[in-house]
Amino acid sequence: MAEKTMSLDGFIADPSDGVAELFGWYSNGNVETPAPGGAMTFRTSEASARHLRELLVNAGAVVTGRRLFDHTDGWDGSHPLGVPVFVVTHHVPEDWVSAHPRAPFTFVTAGVESAVAQARAVAGDLTVGVGGADIVRQCLDAGLIDEIVVDLVPVLLGAGIRFFDHLANTPIELEATRVIEGRRVTHLYFRVVRTP
Repeated sequence: MAEKTMSLDGFIADPSDGVAELFGWYSNGNVETPAPGGAMTFRTSEASARHLRELLVNAGAVVTGRRLFDHTDGWDGSHPLGVPVFVVTHHVPEDWVSAHPRAPFTFVTAGVESAVAQARAVAGDLTVGVGGADIVRQCLDAGLIDEIVVDLVPVLLGAGIRFFDHLANTPIELEATRVIEGRRVTHLYFRVVRTP
């Protein structure tokens, strides 16, 4: 499952990787939802809190790319979801691994398919979340994503990092399965029906 907050014009970050204009919905309400990793608590509308609680309780593992891992400094060894993380990379960051020996992170140099397979084995019946725009693209191209959730924010960024960019195997047909209206965000759920 791929889930991202996105601007109305399709960006998940501004040109400098900033997300301030997008992530306001995580703190614009009075309903508290603590992240299982313990590092943060979301304060949203009731509708967005229901959306978050469902995502959090069903999370079993995360697959992400090295770019997002580096940008977040590896979430300081504890991903907000509190689940095992599989990082697709060309090189294992040995210094980081030494500094965080208990972190539930696995660095996968064999490609995205291997990372997803390892994550599925760990997650069992729970959801494998896919993070990072390039990893999402690779997974969509390989037919490895069955659901996409877009947290659509009413802002136009004009430029930045797109959620869906440079897809090789299009068109990808989606079926809308649910819409949840939050405060300054609309949560859109799609099932991947078919890929070329």
